[in-house]
Amino acid sequence: MADLKKGARITGTQRDKLASDLKKKYEKGASIRALAESTGRSYGFVHRVLSESGVTLRGRGGATRAKKTS
Repeated sequence: MADLKKGARITGTQRDKLASDLKKKYEKGASIRALAESTGRSYGFVHRVLSESGVTLRGRGGATRAKKTS
């Protein structure tokens, strides 16, 4: 991931790249909290960037598993 200083403003192409990286990871199953921790950004920042990039956010409780059939 890009070298981000905590609290630094991220704009332009740097923000676009971060948004696409976060989007890929989120769509592969990473949680917003995990993404926030790995980037050193807040939960709210990651949530906002994902929303701005058009990601359909999952409901609370994370990924659900299919029920086993006998």
